[in-house]
Amino acid sequence: MTVTNASQAAQAVGWEAPEALLRADPELADLLTGEAARRGESLQLLAGENVTSAAVLAALGGPLIDKYAEGYPGRRHHTGCSLADAAELLAVDRAERLFAADHANVQPRSATSAMLAAYAALLKPGDVVLAMSLEHGGHLSCGSRANFSGRWFDFIGYGVHEQDNLIDLDQVRELAKLHRPKAIIAGGISYPRHIDWAGFRKIADEVDAYLIASAAQVTGLVAAGAAPSPVPYADVTVAATHKLLRGPRGGLLLCTAELADRVDRAVFPFTQGGAAMNEVAGKAVALAQAGTPEFGAYIRRAVDGARSLAAAMERGGARPLTGGTDTHLVTVDVSPLGVTGVEAERRCAAAGLMLGKCALPYDPAPAAETSGIRLGTGAVAAQGMGESELTEVGELVTSLLSGGAESQVGARIGARVRELARAFAGG
Repeated sequence: MTVTNASQAAQAVGWEAPEALLRADPELADLLTGEAARRGESLQLLAGENVTSAAVLAALGGPLIDKYAEGYPGRRHHTGCSLADAAELLAVDRAERLFAADHANVQPRSATSAMLAAYAALLKPGDVVLAMSLEHGGHLSCGSRANFSGRWFDFIGYGVHEQDNLIDLDQVRELAKLHRPKAIIAGGISYPRHIDWAGFRKIADEVDAYLIASAAQVTGLVAAGAAPSPVPYADVTVAATHKLLRGPRGGLLLCTAELADRVDRAVFPFTQGGAAMNEVAGKAVALAQAGTPEFGAYIRRAVDGARSLAAAMERGGARPLTGGTDTHLVTVDVSPLGVTGVEAERRCAAAGLMLGKCALPYDPAPAAETSGIRLGTGAVAAQGMGESELTEVGELVTSLLSGGAESQVGARIGARVRELARAFAGG
């Protein structure tokens, strides 16, 4: 792609390199222009990505980017924080009202940082924790040996039924009674159905354990009332402000009033220093937008589109886990099409369909290859795609993965993907 064409494609998604950046660092300006152009020529189907709203971007680039505000409103370690305090209190108030939470902490830099703070507030190293196993959809911060969680705590993994891939609450109860965990974590990153928060709460109470809701993937759904809220049931809810909420990359903690002080001290000063106040400002904007009818319509479009996507892929010969989805997530077994997850990811990326390989429960394929892929409709729904377009996307994916002559099929599908991307690039 030439520089001129890249600039045109970047402008189509609403981004143009500022003159100050072009003068100061033309090399980086070219890279950013190329990234914007890439997004304008492909379909972003990665479940953790979205399109940040223009208002959030404006807040991120505002004057609070320069303000160091270590501590909490009214208790900062630096002067000149009165307006930073007001911005953080605004974000906190909006989060508490949006999610009907006793207390919110808006400072975590990511959902993983928020999870670390939740552990720090409730646990001690060596404590037993019951969480969804990574192979069945759990997150790295829920027991991976490559992550702090798996090194500091004794994790026990629960899973899903082999026949329908739904969470096995009977197994959760049995494991909880056997191991008596200090905390139970409900939720994961590739589970496409609603979580039975009340069921997890009942089990946690039976063994006197804390309940932590891992709700980063469904934060936006909960905000719009399109998924059950964990807040009435969980002691601490770990949420994300990007993904479906369309805010800046960051985390959010919601908890009971009794745990507010412990959670705040676990964020600062235990797990991080001063908050990024421009991110806090961006979160405030996103939380306000999440309470609007327009956001609710967007979330419904994302969920309806995901269901259409799953149905189309099933008709094309793939196997959606759990038979479909309640959310924006679609987790699919592509082995019936004769490809592995890593091969599916590669073929799709070459055609401009950006999705991710995904390990599946009871997957016979090696972890480096997998049999599955995970897709999300958050970004394309934000750009205006609905059920008809996502039905076509599902057909394109399965055609690409089951096609014989990959180069010919890929070229045809890639051309159609670019047409769709350009048609919806501006949102």
